Amino acid sequence: MAITSKRAKQWFERINGSKHMLWLISTLSFLETIILPIPIELVLIPLMAVNKQRVWMIATVTTGGCLVASLVGYGVGMALFQSVGTWFIEFMGMQDSYQSFQSFFNQYGFIAILSIGILPIPFQVAMITAGLSGYPILLFVLAALLARGVRYFGLAWLVHRFGHRVEEMWKRHALMTSLVGGLLVLVIALGMQMLAGVVM
Repeated sequence: MAITSKRAKQWFERINGSKHMLWLISTLSFLETIILPIPIELVLIPLMAVNKQRVWMIATVTTGGCLVASLVGYGVGMALFQSVGTWFIEFMGMQDSYQSFQSFFNQYGFIAILSIGILPIPFQVAMITAGLSGYPILLFVLAALLARGVRYFGLAWLVHRFGHRVEEMWKRHALMTSLVGGLLVLVIALGMQMLAGVVM
């Protein structure tokens, strides 16, 4: 964790001192969504805290970078799963997460993608699975936008409200918040399924 924090601090200093800050944040968000193992919040929270006048723009470009990466992952699942997709899953050590998510996705679809954007599970699993299954791309983009938009704009609101204190709050409660959010989405999904059964 110390190495991760040190690297995040270096990235923060480099991005914050650049005139291309927004482009760099978007690129970092893209890379974090695709392959980087370091949570972008480690850079994003202090960056938002010292640039509070641009906090909403930072949330916007972070969400944008994530959405572009999500479409790339979707494309890999749709067109290159047998080659790039399987190699990537094995390279990232996501075999168990991928297999577990498949059955969840087959049952819940949209809600499953929404959930994985909140739960502490690699989002790459959702991207590749959605593309491989031929899930409607517009619904996939909507689910990714909602999940990651809530994540980043929610973070922007917290930083705007509480400043630097959010970093300590996030480190202390990130896992619990993710689990509670995921459970909430799952409860909503079950409720929707029961409602659909009653209507039909």
